[in-house]
Amino acid sequence: MNTRDFGKLGEKYAAEYLQSIGCHIIDMNVFLRHCEIDIIADDGISLIFAEIKTRRQDPEKISDFGIPASAVDTRKQDCLIRAADEYLSLHPTEKFVRIDVIEVYSDPASEEFSPLKINHIKNAVKRKSKFNRQGHNNFE
Repeated sequence: MNTRDFGKLGEKYAAEYLQSIGCHIIDMNVFLRHCEIDIIADDGISLIFAEIKTRRQDPEKISDFGIPASAVDTRKQDCLIRAADEYLSLHPTEKFVRIDVIEVYSDPASEEFSPLKINHIKNAVKRKSKFNRQGHNNFE
């Protein structure tokens, strides 16, 4: 299985997880401002932009590459913020807005996608954003 297909399975698994905790999936794999937002969801209170990081890694062991969320570096965070701002300019909302990172750990002993654990880091990317149409800054 190639890396792209493996990542897509992680995104699908993360979407199922979000639905299981009461979120409505609005869209997936949205490209805005030269950046992909993996999942856009609504939990009833907040609009969630989720970045999914899927790794073949034992969740109890630290890899040489660190935890999956460490791949969301400053450059990626800035990209996600720009994309979220663009989405909000096209789809204004009164809801709070947050950018989450969801780590999906898959069994490193399996060639197939075999999820072991999911780690949901809420509000992982923090920054004040553009104002919504009523002039309120709605980023959490």
